[in-house]
Amino acid sequence: MAPAVEQDFKGVRRRLVETLQQNGIRDLAVLHAIDETPRHLFVPTGVRHRAYEDSALPIGNSQTISQPSIHARYLELLKLTGNEKVLEIGTGSGYQTALLAKLAAQVFSIERIPALLDKAREIIAQIGLRNISFLMGDGTLGWRQYAPYDAILVGAGAPEVPLTYKEQLAEGGRLLIPIGDKEEQTLFMCTRRGDELEHEEIAPVRFVPLLGKYSWSS
Repeated sequence: MAPAVEQDFKGVRRRLVETLQQNGIRDLAVLHAIDETPRHLFVPTGVRHRAYEDSALPIGNSQTISQPSIHARYLELLKLTGNEKVLEIGTGSGYQTALLAKLAAQVFSIERIPALLDKAREIIAQIGLRNISFLMGDGTLGWRQYAPYDAILVGAGAPEVPLTYKEQLAEGGRLLIPIGDKEEQTLFMCTRRGDELEHEEIAPVRFVPLLGKYSWSS
């Protein structure tokens, strides 16, 4: 992208960050990651002019990119310090993946829709992030090869926590997941304590269903 065009987006991106601050986001690392990440590259050209509105936008394949305020809230809840190994379930547009890459040491991201994964991988390479590994497949299986993870972030709603996530979460690790039915869920923060998961209810949310072997069938 030409520098002048990128410059055009810097102002609106900064205004988005200011709006997020005004609405209660306090984690400076999260705000800085959003300020540095070109969200307009992760949305289709037809809605690029709306890239820095605080709204969800369609990205094709019946999927959406979440509101920036949702991403900011989720990332703030995880309290990442920069040293973590994170598993992301649902790469989607790749925007949240890029934010995670600026906040954690390593990101492992799983997507089940090939077209979305290919596009996300292309944009991530374009902006030069190198601490991300991608896998196409069933997100409910997790990614056992690189477990345990310090944090797992699930971008779809499940009827319950898949046992695979508990097994792949490090001691003291945090799992952020929407739990409920296919229409509405409650966001939970789960922390692993020995063989148990402590559940903390965060807020009502609405996500697409988590599809796979250990969740809703497709």
